[in-house]
Amino acid sequence: MGILSIKNASKSFGEGAGRTDVLKGIDLDVEEGEFLVILGFSGTGKTTLINLLAGLDTPTSGEVTFKGAPIKGPGPERGVIFQSYSLMPWLTVNGNVGLAVDTVFPGLSKAEKAEKVAHYVKMVGLSHAATRRPAELSGGMRQRVNVARALSMNPEVLLLDEPLSALDALTRANLADEIEHIWEADKKTCVLITNDVDEAIILADRIIALNPDGTLGQEFRVSIPRPRERGAMNNNETFKRLRADVTKYLMDVGIEAKVEGTRLLPDVTPIHGVPAAVAEAQAGMIENRFLDFSQLHKVYPTPKGPLTVVEDFDLKIDKGEFISLIGHSGCGKSTVLTMAAGLNEISKGAIKLDGRHVEGADPERAVVFQSPNLFPWLSAKENVAIGVDKVYPKASQAERQDVVEYYLERVGLADAMDKSASDLSNGMKQRVGIARAFALSPKLLLLDEPFGMLDSLTRWELQEVLMEVWSRTKVTAICVTHDVDEAILLADRVVMMTNGPQATIGKITNVDLPRPRTRKALLEHPDYYAYRQEVLDFLEEYEHGAKPKSPAPKAIAAE
Repeated sequence: MGILSIKNASKSFGEGAGRTDVLKGIDLDVEEGEFLVILGFSGTGKTTLINLLAGLDTPTSGEVTFKGAPIKGPGPERGVIFQSYSLMPWLTVNGNVGLAVDTVFPGLSKAEKAEKVAHYVKMVGLSHAATRRPAELSGGMRQRVNVARALSMNPEVLLLDEPLSALDALTRANLADEIEHIWEADKKTCVLITNDVDEAIILADRIIALNPDGTLGQEFRVSIPRPRERGAMNNNETFKRLRADVTKYLMDVGIEAKVEGTRLLPDVTPIHGVPAAVAEAQAGMIENRFLDFSQLHKVYPTPKGPLTVVEDFDLKIDKGEFISLIGHSGCGKSTVLTMAAGLNEISKGAIKLDGRHVEGADPERAVVFQSPNLFPWLSAKENVAIGVDKVYPKASQAERQDVVEYYLERVGLADAMDKSASDLSNGMKQRVGIARAFALSPKLLLLDEPFGMLDSLTRWELQEVLMEVWSRTKVTAICVTHDVDEAILLADRVVMMTNGPQATIGKITNVDLPRPRTRKALLEHPDYYAYRQEVLDFLEEYEHGAKPKSPAPKAIAAE
């Protein structure tokens, strides 16, 4: 028996017809000193599982024990770090950590308590901010206070419930490394809940998948020697194989086969695709340099004078190309996208689409934002129909309805078309946003971190949906992302931007991988990790706001 054990435990909420079974027949032994990672989709009961181990909840049936004794409630031997910070806003960093020390070590002298607090605040790198209150801290710093507070109780077991999910990628990686160093130094038993496969492999001795039906799934042992340096993992064959195996398992159990549906797209032409004569339109459609960014600049006035955010952004995109735009936060990716959408004024230079200058917003350029901006009181179908009714004025009502339903079916919402937007999950809302964009039959599809607010497994699912729908339309597309795997998975070319201000194109990588693409297939492709390394190397060069002295190579036309 491990230090923590769960024996045939199930957890349900509600009664009778309203009863929901969250966890079913869980058998789990956590060994002393082990770093165990539970990996699963949102809504699979991961937090409920941590709550049972923490003693914050009790199983409906079965038992949970610590060192053989039933867990009857929370205890200082089990330190819990949650996704949200739950700090006392009126207390400083030291005050928040001191609260935990006072509770667990009431017998210590004032000086001993202060020494303990200072030790753990220093351990998470916050000595310089010890007297600040939570409102004066970044999200990453607030989560560090949470970690320090849990560690200061000197628990035998650390229970981590997605503690890094609300952080940006760089802060997340740094804090994950610190948690690993703390675990290695004290050899505490750690149970981490996450939905990030790379994080799981880098931290775990053992990974267990939590299936969507609330049962425990496959177990994966991680035999990669420690320390596991993130950059080196990209060239580690064991890491690549394990990454592919875990990904395949999660996608097989969690992403059901897409319903192909029987609906056919009606043969109707959108308003922006109908010039005076169809023959003229066919002859006039530009194939090469369909989208042309020419010496693009964006300058904002400030009290200290003009600030150039983007300069000399020069890119030619062919019709039907899919471009990923990647770079660190603040590099102007979204600025370029909003200028292409006509939502942000061009300071200097020009953008031409199909030979015409981009001026103002137009449904021929459809945008999918991180938050899909749906009307909450309208159904999924009604939200998509708003744009379709404007874009297909010559189509009959029945034909327009067919367009709406075709794309909602494509994104896997055949059964939820009539649900109001307020009743949809974040992932489902984003599906509506994607369906709405494609239904406009745009000349250009612009995606601004469309999956940035979703957990990584929902993100995978929607990337597959996006690629499936895109493969039918071959619409010219640009996707802004900070996710290296997403950038490569989607794109014909990955365009990398230097740091701002005065951000420009630093490098372009042509992604010569077969289509149609799936994440599983790409992870098996011999060239995939070479492309990944190229992008990672570029991003590493520009990490922490660095401005490398070597001049950025100018990127020109599509190959």
